[in-house]
Amino acid sequence: MPKADRKPYKPWSYDTKSAKFYIPRFAPGQDRWFAAALSGQKGKAPSRLAVFSEQPTGKRWEMVSVVDLAGKTLPKVALDQAGYATAVAANGNRDLAAGADVLRTAVLDNFAAGGTNTGTKVLAPTKARKQQIKIHDETTKKYGDKGTTVFDKATNRHKDAYALKTTDGGALMLFAHIHTQTDAVAHSGLQINPGKDDNAWLHGTPRTSIRYTFVCSDAATVPATANPSHLIGYTCARTDASGPPAAAGQSDRA
Repeated sequence: MPKADRKPYKPWSYDTKSAKFYIPRFAPGQDRWFAAALSGQKGKAPSRLAVFSEQPTGKRWEMVSVVDLAGKTLPKVALDQAGYATAVAANGNRDLAAGADVLRTAVLDNFAAGGTNTGTKVLAPTKARKQQIKIHDETTKKYGDKGTTVFDKATNRHKDAYALKTTDGGALMLFAHIHTQTDAVAHSGLQINPGKDDNAWLHGTPRTSIRYTFVCSDAATVPATANPSHLIGYTCARTDASGPPAAAGQSDRA
């Protein structure tokens, strides 16, 4: 975008004194990671949950996931006498009501179908879940009779998931998902004019359909019993947009 249209970049930093770090013990050879609840302001409740992982190449620590929390209450992570957290299996764990793969399917259903299939069955009605369903409901109706919007799952390139044992026997779980949003005109003679935020991919060229890709990080608390899990936050970023250009001369906007 032209410099005049760009929003000023505001770097985000966290207050080290109010940060809460959850560091598990790992045996030699295991992948090493830890989670952190971070606040951007001193004395304020955490607003983000992040995972830092040691990368096999170079043994450098990198932030691999960050989630904006939808509430101020975090689950109580179980700590041993030395203050270490306990990492548990995120999938195939019989001590938990749901694994990361089940949660990912439920979140995708919130976007794709408004939670009507598995979303509202697996996840309790938290603020974060309601936000995802609201996005589905409002976005799929935005064009009226001039166009359609369809959400769908996409191949997930980020299959790593992280889980920490909580004091109630459940787990705090962080995972990722990828979904698409496809906007299309209802009939010939219409076109979709991309917004300025899409110029990096679409260059302002009108399209008959646009397929957006979103990569998202999600955080949920999972009970030890057969009860719904709670989605406590998520963060999505648009990473791609593409679609066929509209025919020259078409000017009606969807």
